[in-house]
Amino acid sequence: MSFQAYLDNAEKQTGKTPNDFIALAKAKGITSETKPGEVIKWLKEEHSLGHGHAMAMSHVILKGPIISKKHVGSEGSHADDSEILRLDGLKNR
Repeated sequence: MSFQAYLDNAEKQTGKTPNDFIALAKAKGITSETKPGEVIKWLKEEHSLGHGHAMAMSHVILKGPIISKKHVGSEGSHADDSEILRLDGLKNR
């Protein structure tokens, strides 16, 4: 599953876009200095995300929308179209 697909599936499950999760994290006091494990735990416990989905969401919460170019344009199951993830939600595409 691509990085973007993890984010899209988390939105389908929760009704919250990545930008919504970023806002919730900020309101909770989560910053770029927060450890990823703490963010993942919060996402799993309070929003019922699976581990992979929580890991992907924690990346955008802590590091923003840029991912490694490693899988961009590749043919594998983790291939993404761009190194810039869409955080504004499925309805905005």
